[in-house]
Amino acid sequence: MLTTLTLASLQEETMHTLIAITFRICFQFGLFVLAFPLLAHASLPQSSNVPGGVAIIPLGSVSTSADTPQTWFGDQPVLVTSDHNQWYAVVGLSLDVTPGSHELRVKIGDVTKALDFVVNTKNYPEQHITLEDTSKVELSAEDEARADRELAVIQELKHHWRAAQDTDLTFILPVKGRLAGRFGLRRFFNGEPRAPHAGLDVAVARGTPVKASAHGQVLAVDDYFFNGRTIFVDHGNGLITMYCHLERIDVKTGETVRKGQRIGLSGKTGRATGPHLHWSVVLNGAMVDPELFIPAKHRRR
Repeated sequence: MLTTLTLASLQEETMHTLIAITFRICFQFGLFVLAFPLLAHASLPQSSNVPGGVAIIPLGSVSTSADTPQTWFGDQPVLVTSDHNQWYAVVGLSLDVTPGSHELRVKIGDVTKALDFVVNTKNYPEQHITLEDTSKVELSAEDEARADRELAVIQELKHHWRAAQDTDLTFILPVKGRLAGRFGLRRFFNGEPRAPHAGLDVAVARGTPVKASAHGQVLAVDDYFFNGRTIFVDHGNGLITMYCHLERIDVKTGETVRKGQRIGLSGKTGRATGPHLHWSVVLNGAMVDPELFIPAKHRRR
């Protein structure tokens, strides 16, 4: 008589056999994509050809190019990745990019060519913020000089490039909370227009653990006039994340961090009306919408 354990083992073996047969049939008759449609473009961010978005541009089959293609948008190198045996350029589009036709320069082997793509118009909503500390809006000469120096440093960090073989394009949210200030909002502080919101604000209590969105290396840590205590994580190939207004920083420049690792605690340092995390994503020097890198099922409204 068969024991319960033996029956369970036979059932498991039968299931594994059926799965193996299904895979062989799918591959033999070219039905794999039909059987598993959700795997398509699993490693790519959401495509959005608008200012502040990400353009996904196909470059051809991996099998026809032994080396990874090289691409540039203007003078800035662009991340290239493969997905389902196809090469793709993943192009960050800054909020101030002009809608219309643009050109991506592509080098495959010894051949260089230009690929045209179109950036569409997008109108972002307004956000009006009242700050009791007017010194963060009407800067003194000393504070303005400090802010200008820091802006130059941040601009340099945004254009940092480190070649890598393992850039992870599927991010996790650094904290769990309500998505407050969305990307691209045209902001007004105490009635005065300021730069658009180039990140995503997540409303969380002070001292909430903040996690790295993907594996990478800590590019820089500092305490800035506007951003407060901030961490830059370099994910390779021009993809960088920035975590602002932190209460505490738990990593050091040059440190390797893994996806989901705690890197600090949320706070309200810098120009902030309350405790929250401001999270930004930089791609080939452009600040882009972080939500494009988050799978829809993991986004919190």
